[in-house]
Formats: sequence, structure tokens, C-alpha cells
Amino acid sequence: MKFAVIVFPGSNCDIDMFHAIQDELGEEVEYVPHTADSLEGFDGILLPGGFSYGDYLRTGAIARFSAIMPEVVKAADAGVPVLGVCNGFQVLLEAGLLPGAMRKNRDLAFICKQTQLKVENNTTMFTSCYEKGELITLPIAHGEGNYYCDEETLAQLQANHQIAFSYHADNPNGSLENIAGIVNENGNVLGMMPHPERAVDRLLGSEDGLKLFQSIVRNWRESYVVTT
Repeated sequence: MKFAVIVFPGSNCDIDMFHAIQDELGEEVEYVPHTADSLEGFDGILLPGGFSYGDYLRTGAIARFSAIMPEVVKAADAGVPVLGVCNGFQVLLEAGLLPGAMRKNRDLAFICKQTQLKVENNTTMFTSCYEKGELITLPIAHGEGNYYCDEETLAQLQANHQIAFSYHADNPNGSLENIAGIVNENGNVLGMMPHPERAVDRLLGSEDGLKLFQSIVRNWRESYVVTT
């Protein structure tokens, strides 16, 4: 499986994402600059964390207009798995690939720490290697991770089982209903604030994030076998 790591001006987790895919997952991966105009040949798209365009206007608001984003949207519409982590999640929200918006953390402070999550839905292509209700530990590092949506959107997320991860016991940023990660209705786009790519080896304090990437590969291979 071949992954693309999209690099925006201000991305700072692109190397972490590259390492997770190449060295821990053992799959092919390439950096793709924000100026590129094609994602042909890639089987998975990864939008890393950081501070794209300095977080001017709103987090992800300028990155959403990068030359590569129409191709990300095109890939998502075609069913290609798209993962946005932290700033990548914010970009996906701004691009309309996921519903809702991000607000500043409840305490108006940047948070950087390990946090415990609960796997709410293990039937997505990103979570199938987890058990439903499994508790996992991933790091967070953000100043605007307070997820919000209106009541109608929340009801849809709940009814369609689109909430993939929630904060367990401690809600660090005030996110609505403890939401830490959501998928789109088709289940092939995941946005999450915690960093799975920083939790792929015990030396990093947790390897719970590796199952997320293993889930993507397993589901891609199963789909590839079926379609070929």
C-alpha cells in the first residue's frame, strides 16, 4: 500500500507520520507538497499535524485552499482512505470533508500530554484492529481542539456511528460530547486530534496508535483482493 503525506507550510508532524508508515508499518510512503496537483498512484492520504500557514485566520482555513486539496477531495469522494490528524483534522473540517468546526481549547491554553481514548466504533477502516470500547493512550498537542457542531449534526454523527474515538475520563479541551475523532458518512475519512503516529513504539510511551494504521492496510488489502 502506498501512502501520501501532504506537507503544508508549517506542517511539523510530517516526519513523524512518514516514520510511522515506513519504519513501523512497513509500507511505502512519499511526501507530497501542498503545491502538487495530483495524487495518482496513492492508496492512502495522510494530512499531518502542525501549524499550516501559521494558523492565520483559523486553523486549517488557508491550507484548505492549497493546490493539492481538490485532489484530496477527489480521492475522498472515490473512497480512498484519508486521515487528518490534529491540524490535518482542522483542514478536513475547513474543506467540508467532515462536519463541524474547531474552537480554542476550553482553558484557552495549549495542551501537550498523553490522554486516554475510548474506541467508540471499531467497524471503520481505521479502527477494525481495535476492540469496541477498548481504551488506548495517545498524545495530544493542540491549542484549538475543542470540537463543536450543532445539535442536528451531533444527532447525525451519533445515529450513523460516525464518532470513532472519544476522550475517556478526562476531556482535555472541552470538546462536545468528549469527541476526539469522527469519520464521514462513507467511513473513509477520519479526523482526530490525538496523534496515533506518535504512539507506534513502546519507546514513545505507547504503541496504541499502530493499530490504526494496521487497520487501514488490512481493510485496503481485503478490498483489493475483492476488487481484483
